[in-house]
Amino acid sequence: MYTGKLIFSQVMEFMPLHTFRRCVIRYQGNKNVRSFACLDQYLCMAFAQLTYRESLRDIEACLRAQQQKLYHMGIRGTVARSNLADANEQRVAFLLNDHGIASRLPCARKSALIAPSGFLFRPGNIGDLMR
Repeated sequence: MYTGKLIFSQVMEFMPLHTFRRCVIRYQGNKNVRSFACLDQYLCMAFAQLTYRESLRDIEACLRAQQQKLYHMGIRGTVARSNLADANEQRVAFLLNDHGIASRLPCARKSALIAPSGFLFRPGNIGDLMR
């Protein structure tokens, strides 16, 4: 059995968490949140983009299929369609824009993560991300 870090977790290591947390505090993103924090939402949406997920139902089905690995991916909250929908609707969208992950990564890392389509990550095979 493979005992190393998941590839998704390795990719997310490039994300400057201290900057993300500062933005969450500035915009009070976790205000009145019980179980599905801004970081959980961001990680779910990043995973969805990396794996070409098209709907909330698709995201939920994919993440629930690998539920035992969610903790190791950094997702601590319960992944449900209602949680994702509520978070996407209520949370401040410019929190993620202000975070600007791409602008804070060194140039060598940017070229590996930003696709010509303008997405932050090059979507890959779900099997590769879940190893």
